[in-house]
Amino acid sequence: MDAINAYLNEVTRTLQTARDTQHDALQQGARMMADAALNGHSLFAFGCSHAGLLALELYYRTGGMALINPIRAPGLNLDIDPATMTSQMERLPGYGRVIVDHQPIQAGDVVIIHSVSGRNPVPVDVALRVRELGGKVIALTSMAYTTGVSSRHPSGQNLYQVADIVIDNCGCPGDGAVTLPGLQEKVGPTSTAVGAALLNAMMTQAVQYMLEAGATPPVFMSANVEGGDKHNQDMLREYGAHIYYMGHI
Repeated sequence: MDAINAYLNEVTRTLQTARDTQHDALQQGARMMADAALNGHSLFAFGCSHAGLLALELYYRTGGMALINPIRAPGLNLDIDPATMTSQMERLPGYGRVIVDHQPIQAGDVVIIHSVSGRNPVPVDVALRVRELGGKVIALTSMAYTTGVSSRHPSGQNLYQVADIVIDNCGCPGDGAVTLPGLQEKVGPTSTAVGAALLNAMMTQAVQYMLEAGATPPVFMSANVEGGDKHNQDMLREYGAHIYYMGHI
């Protein structure tokens, strides 16, 4: 068996399914992001453990919208040992509300929340608190996965049930996509590869909407091309009021 092709075929198939079925949701999310940026609001991205990798993917990178701020919280990132702590921390009721209350999130802001299963308390609490504050939530999840598991949140709700816009990554329950002969567990997760493509597509469309509105979207250039450093410094100064991850500019 060629496991390389088996995995890449699954990623390609999943991405094509998402492309065919999620276009409208991605457009809605892009419009929400663009409208927030055009009206002086802020953008954020959040996830726990590996889901948080997409929050990191979206910020401070070449070709990315500079306005997307990552939400990082103690115990939920993969830079801690033992890594199993992240799974326990994600199940703490109320912690998500504490996280949001220590972020500069205000009414009109947009928060992207990535959770593949969508069942744990922290991402659900983050979504609920953001909406209480008047913000909007774009959820990226696996509908096949989340609709097949019970919520661990006290409300009994999963993430997709408390979001304004839901994007389905079209992955399978458990995230592993490839069955290998002689191995009980499925191997080869698709959520990061497909999720990164979907969120970058949505971000790119948001930039297009800002251009159509006559605005100059804040997009990072590579610091390794001529003029990149100056472009980025000028842009960060112009939009610094809504970019929170620089410390100071």
